[in-house]
Amino acid sequence: MSLSTAHLERGAVNLGTLEVGAGPAVVIGGPGADARWVNLRGHHGRVTAAGAVAEVRAEWAGPILVEPFSTGDLPEIAENADGVVVGAAWMQDFQLVRAVARLGLPVVVQRGPAATLEEWLAIADYCVAEGNDQVLLCESGSRTHLAGVTLDLGLMRAARERSGRPVLVDLGEDPALAAAAIAAGADGLFLAPGATEQTALAALEAVKVVGAVTRPEEPGSVLAARGAIDRVDAALAVLLERRAGLAGTIQRLKPVGGFAGRDMDRERRLVAEMARRAPTLGEARLAPIMNAVIEAGLQLAEERRTSDQA
Repeated sequence: MSLSTAHLERGAVNLGTLEVGAGPAVVIGGPGADARWVNLRGHHGRVTAAGAVAEVRAEWAGPILVEPFSTGDLPEIAENADGVVVGAAWMQDFQLVRAVARLGLPVVVQRGPAATLEEWLAIADYCVAEGNDQVLLCESGSRTHLAGVTLDLGLMRAARERSGRPVLVDLGEDPALAAAAIAAGADGLFLAPGATEQTALAALEAVKVVGAVTRPEEPGSVLAARGAIDRVDAALAVLLERRAGLAGTIQRLKPVGGFAGRDMDRERRLVAEMARRAPTLGEARLAPIMNAVIEAGLQLAEERRTSDQA
C-alpha cells in the first residue's frame, strides 16, 4: 500500500471539544488530564463499553476514548465515546482496524513493539481507505531485555513529519520522559488509564513549561491567548526561581557580595545577549527588566545571609 499519509498537510484532530495537533500539547489519561480513556482489554470483556464510559462520566465531563476488547464493543463505543484506541496488540488485526475506522470517530493508532514506520503509517492509510481521516499516531515503544519498554522519540518525530498527523507518546504510569517527549515535538502524552493524579500533574507540568519554550502557538481568541501567556509565565517562573538560586550561590562565592559587588559591564553584556534572542524587545526594554530581576536576586540573597547569621 502506498503511503498516502506522507502527502497530507499537517492537521489537527478533535476529540470531542479537545483539539490535538494545534496549540498546546495535551495529556490523555489520569485524573486532571485533558481527556480520559478506558481499556476494555484490561477488563477482559467483563465490562461493557457503555458501562465503562458511564463510570468515567460520573466524575468526568470531558472527552473519553475507549480501546475495544473485540469488534462486539464497537456499536456501544460509537454511541458513548469520543474516540477509539487501536492498541499495539490490535495493530495487525486489519479487520478490527477497518471496523473501527468505519465508526467515524477519531482513532488513536498505537505502534506495535516491532512495527516499522511504514507499517505504522499504513494503519492510518487503512483508516483513510474506510473514509476516516481523523487519525492520531501513538508511539508506545519497543520491548527490550534490559530496559523493558523503550520509547523511540526519533521514530515519533519521523511519523509526525511523514504523516502530518498529530502524534502522542505513551508514557504509561511513568512521567519521567514527559519533558523529553514534548521537547521532541509530541502533540500529546498518553498515560495509562489508571495513572495517578500525581502522574497526570507531572505530565501537565511538562506540557506547560517545556511546551512554552519549544512549541510556538498562534491562538485565535483572547481566551486561548491568555492560556498561552499563562504557559509562558509558568516557564518564566521556573527559570526565575532557578536564576535566583544560582545568583545566591554567586553571592556566597564572590569576595565582595551584594549590591557593592555588581559587575555592570557583565550586566550590559547579558542584556545584549538577551536582545539577540529577543530582538523585538531589544536592549532598551530588556535593560530595566533584567535590572529588576538582578536586584530581586540580590535582595533575596541578602535576606538569606542575614537569616543564616541570626
